[in-house]
Amino acid sequence: MGFLSALRFAWYGLRDTFKTERNFRIQSAFAILALIMGLLLKIDLNEWLWIGVSIFLVLAAELFNTALEALTNLVSPTWHPLAKKAKDATASAVLLLAVFSIICGIIIFLPKLVQVIKHFNSVT
Repeated sequence: MGFLSALRFAWYGLRDTFKTERNFRIQSAFAILALIMGLLLKIDLNEWLWIGVSIFLVLAAELFNTALEALTNLVSPTWHPLAKKAKDATASAVLLLAVFSIICGIIIFLPKLVQVIKHFNSVT
């Protein structure tokens, strides 16, 4: 398989996950919100790195979670405790990374938002 074919399959995976997985769409919306806030609040390069890593980790984890769920459903179409364990573990990984992202967002954005609010209150 050539490089362009591999890129096409990767793009299809992203597109399909976006279309079929509600959580991926929600996480993508929060990613876009974080990017917009970063632009508006003029975060520095180090802060951009943390935001970027947070976004990519959460979205990549959700892609892994989606892939493992699909594979688990294929291998174990009926309920099985090991299938549940696998699905729960990958969902937990996504949750941990989402919490990490929220913490990064709070650390980066909250002080800047407080400054904006203080400035707005002092002007009015």
